[in-house]
Amino acid sequence: MNAPAAIFTETRVIKLAVLAVGGQGGGVLTNWIVDLAESQGWRVQSTAVAGVAQRTGATIYYVEMAPDTGRDPVFALAPAPGDVDILIAAEWMEAGRAVLRGFVTPDRTTLIASTHRALSVSEKIVPGDGRVDGEEVTAALDAAAARVIAFDMQRPAAAAGSVISATLFGALAGSGALPFDAASFENVIRAGGRGVEASLTAFRAGHNGPDESAEDTAAPQPAATATGPENELAIWNSNVARIEGFATGLQDIARAGLVKTTDFQDAAYGSEYLDRLKPFTESGEGDGDGDANGELAVTAAKYIANAMAYDDVIRVADLKTRPSRFDRIRDEMGTGDRHMHLTEFMHPRAQEFCGTLPARLGAWIEARPRLVRLIDRLINRGRRVRSDTVLGFTQLYLVGGLRRWRRGTLRHRIEMQHINEWLALARKTAQTNPALATEILATRRLIKGYSDTHDRGTSKFDRVLGVLPALQGRDDAADWLRRLREAALQDEKGEALDGALKTVASFT
Repeated sequence: MNAPAAIFTETRVIKLAVLAVGGQGGGVLTNWIVDLAESQGWRVQSTAVAGVAQRTGATIYYVEMAPDTGRDPVFALAPAPGDVDILIAAEWMEAGRAVLRGFVTPDRTTLIASTHRALSVSEKIVPGDGRVDGEEVTAALDAAAARVIAFDMQRPAAAAGSVISATLFGALAGSGALPFDAASFENVIRAGGRGVEASLTAFRAGHNGPDESAEDTAAPQPAATATGPENELAIWNSNVARIEGFATGLQDIARAGLVKTTDFQDAAYGSEYLDRLKPFTESGEGDGDGDANGELAVTAAKYIANAMAYDDVIRVADLKTRPSRFDRIRDEMGTGDRHMHLTEFMHPRAQEFCGTLPARLGAWIEARPRLVRLIDRLINRGRRVRSDTVLGFTQLYLVGGLRRWRRGTLRHRIEMQHINEWLALARKTAQTNPALATEILATRRLIKGYSDTHDRGTSKFDRVLGVLPALQGRDDAADWLRRLREAALQDEKGEALDGALKTVASFT
């Protein structure tokens, strides 16, 4: 971190830019800064250059201020590269973008930024982990700015029931970059008259800086107590006892898989999960910490659970009607006791309709393309369902209630057949090459979601495992299968996977 830069003189114009996306209160923060300068008898001007959320960058709010010398100052309307004294970024990647645009310079700029992330659209659309490496941004900011004040300012704002603009305003006050005392900053917030106490709490958290004594990790939570009908509890307790016989390094993830599969269907389904996992736990005594057989068992525990808890129409409707979801949305939106309107967007296709039917009936329909096309024309259109209304909630609740008949549906039969074939391949491979079998199991990561997303993932899954014959006998077979999976996760269309497959094809 470079030394602070002195930016205030009696005649110099102070130039300040704020980068924020929708919902972060960039306009409110700018108004506070303007009101602060005017309350001190300064001349000030502010402008805003709108962005399109994080598709093309944040909105840039620009403020120029100077002491009132009795003469009309000349202020610019937008920031210029290399000519910004204070840069405030409400999100870590926006701070990085400010550096790229030349707004942050080592000879003068004080950079105030929150280190939390609000993922951009380009990061979200990547099928795998599309997050940008924050460490690279950190290194660039330390080199680019004269002074860096950076910590997670979103967390204290949320804890105070406010927005990040208040914490950023506090960090600005604590930085000393403006020649005004903290009381003047607080008076501006009080003058606003709305959410004053919450804003002041967040302001003071920003002014004081990061709490070094705060624990980054949450306190361990006590194990949840299972409740339900006696017959279900008996099966559940039996399943838990089975897991206690697993290797120590396998127990935690197997227990999480059991919870997931039981929640998806019932306790007997959890037993099915453990039955499928059992052959992989018997392949060795490894504990999952570097041992090939141990890694195989841990990977199996994770991906078998994910595969068995697939996303179908029943699952989606069930999750959308759970009380915990409504509570979470209220907390995130900060609605309190106010009435909340919640609209779900549904776009079913003929495939989803047939998948919820009894297996024989659904297969009979799917075997008749003309009938499938007719059904698709009737139902394949976007629908908006108000799940906060009695009618909309009841519709979703009834669909979610079909889970008791899920085992008899066409979709379940297809999924179970696919899972059995996948696990049979992994078990056979594990006899001679546990590392390759582990990668076969991990390839299931490509399949997720439902509808078109599920279809694309399944296609990539089939293409990746389709090259196994070309990799047989190679010492680096597991490594190449991992590379293919990672390539498939790089983009939605599979262009990176196409290139990787061509490389593998050259082996033969």
